Amino acid sequence: MKKTGAEIIVKMLEMHGVKKVAGIPGGSILPLYDELSRSNLHHVLVRQEQAGGFIAQGMARTTGVPAVCLATSGPGAMNLLTSVADARCDSIPIIAITGQVNTNLIGTDAFQEADTFGLSFPITKHSMMVKSAKELLTAIPKAFEICMTGRPGPVLIDVPRNVQLETCEFEKWPEPYKAQKEKYEEDFSAAAKMILASKKPVLYLGGGCNSPEASKALRDFIKTVRMPVVSSLMGLGAIPKSNKDFAGMVGMHGSYSANVAMHDSDLVIAAGVRFDDRATGVVSKFCPKAKIIHIDIDAAEINKIISANLSYVAKVEDAIPLLTKALEKACKEEKENDLEKERENWCNKIIEVSANNTSNQCGVPKAEEKNKNFINSVNPRTFIESVPSLAEKAGTKKTDLLVTTDVGQHQMWAAQYYPIEEPRTFLTSGSLGTMGFGLPVAIGAAFANPDKRVVCFSGDGSIMMNIQELATLAENNLNVTVIVFENGTLGMVYQQQKFLFDKTYSASEFIASPDLLKIAQGFGIEAIDADSEPDWYKKAFDPKRKNKPCFVRVRVDPEETVLPFVPGGKANIDSIRD
Repeated sequence: MKKTGAEIIVKMLEMHGVKKVAGIPGGSILPLYDELSRSNLHHVLVRQEQAGGFIAQGMARTTGVPAVCLATSGPGAMNLLTSVADARCDSIPIIAITGQVNTNLIGTDAFQEADTFGLSFPITKHSMMVKSAKELLTAIPKAFEICMTGRPGPVLIDVPRNVQLETCEFEKWPEPYKAQKEKYEEDFSAAAKMILASKKPVLYLGGGCNSPEASKALRDFIKTVRMPVVSSLMGLGAIPKSNKDFAGMVGMHGSYSANVAMHDSDLVIAAGVRFDDRATGVVSKFCPKAKIIHIDIDAAEINKIISANLSYVAKVEDAIPLLTKALEKACKEEKENDLEKERENWCNKIIEVSANNTSNQCGVPKAEEKNKNFINSVNPRTFIESVPSLAEKAGTKKTDLLVTTDVGQHQMWAAQYYPIEEPRTFLTSGSLGTMGFGLPVAIGAAFANPDKRVVCFSGDGSIMMNIQELATLAENNLNVTVIVFENGTLGMVYQQQKFLFDKTYSASEFIASPDLLKIAQGFGIEAIDADSEPDWYKKAFDPKRKNKPCFVRVRVDPEETVLPFVPGGKANIDSIRD
């Protein structure tokens, strides 16, 4: 059979189960777009290429399946790269296909030419430039394989325009990549003995735990030996927030109880985490007296930041069931002893620390500190915490909510106070911390989960980064409620300048603030001022609405702060808490 490069790309994507792609056409990728018009693939037209990558992330983060985004050469590809880098940092499987100038023009500074391959190489799991149509027959399946094998991550395929038009002849279509379940076998008896010999164990969960399979394995594991559970930002949802032994998020803005648990522990079972700087703070003071059992799919993360006493290179969902079995066996062989009672007391101590140090008033400004222009503004912590119950009042089940955030104060308040109960229901930019993430990721999540209501928490700084995607949201009439906290500042920058730079607010206050409600309305989205409409949630979460998107503005005092806050150079337990 004879097929063009563009035909091969489209067919191979369809064979790998891809149903939607997001992007914007341009000269160097027009042959592929011409073929898309005759395919079964649904193309989502975004307004800026970065959003195409984030829409793909929204689909991938909620399903665990690779999603695809497209961009043309030069500025198109360069716009896309921020979302690709974000996917790399958070181990998200997306495939970016970019157009490139004709092969004979590469290196001549041709119109809209940029070295996409070179630029993308450090920020992808793998990058490739395809130089013939026939290469695509192997490149596409290879991209899916690399994307999903081991630690997930983004793969970029750069395809010159003439390769998209080139015709090649071949006998049959290659088989699409299918993940093979490999049997994992390892002896966890030594780890089980370490756990039973400990007085103050802690289970520390990261992004590698945020899948239904890993979450189930972990929930079974903590039934075997009771211990406090803490999480990184990316691990939120692996264990329900309502679990009595869940102490919260660790790190710079982590709960005091989680940071105390890590600091005082004598054993840390670190699952699917990489001990990043925002979680550990000063590494030597993070868990100074603890032995470490480290489980992670990426061998490069073992012993990189903190040395492990025992380590296992494996997926959490493969390793934890074996550890649970080894622990159950070891428990049968050991009679009840004082250590079991000590572990029980340890768990109860952390619960007590949490009860005594958790409050929705943490970070609320004193009366004399309040900004006079925001006297009647809401407590953002209480507001965020109440969203699921308000949604249920409006007819949307709590279990039907997915949450995305942008980056800043609202992100941390959501991580601290939103009742996250299940994996893959809280989508946030972790390692790269990309403002503008929330809205397009919410769009992608809504595409992948049409029966869910997606809630995007944003700020008046972050929302402006990709506000043009309100057009994409309106155009596709998706189940997305955008909630923007407006305080007239770059909130997290403003806060750090308050604490660390003697209140020198350099370039963190907006001199001109647009009317966000009118902007949303201009895009054709119903907009609600939550300050003047106490029943805002009835519209925002009404499952029967024909016009599904909704934009909600909430005013927040700029003097509201995210606490706890660990200043640089301090141990996590030395956080500012009031």
